[in-house]
Amino acid sequence: MSTSIEHTVAGHFTGKAPAVRAIYDRILAAAREMGTVEEEAKKTSIHLVHTTAFAGIATRKEALILTLKSSRDIASPRVTKHEQASANRWHLEVKLSAPEEVDAELCGWLAAAFALQRTV
Repeated sequence: MSTSIEHTVAGHFTGKAPAVRAIYDRILAAAREMGTVEEEAKKTSIHLVHTTAFAGIATRKEALILTLKSSRDIASPRVTKHEQASANRWHLEVKLSAPEEVDAELCGWLAAAFALQRTV
């Protein structure tokens, strides 16, 4: 017998610093400026989806980890993990600790991840 546990976006922020939710809200608002974005709460993260998932967000007590799809590696000290998923796809992680870190540079990376869905 299996039990189904429903994960919620709100549940990911339980016990987290208020800044973590503020960072998420800024990312979500920026993504929604590009088009329709659905939030899919998973066990360990929240996926942002247009036609496919273009970003993943894992909450931590004082920060969040944003994983973006990319067509290329990005050489930036802000990118803490670089994983080549296939010949033309990268998964890049950025740790965000303050809402102000959701800036023009990060929003550009988010827009590029969103645009990748058109090339799938």
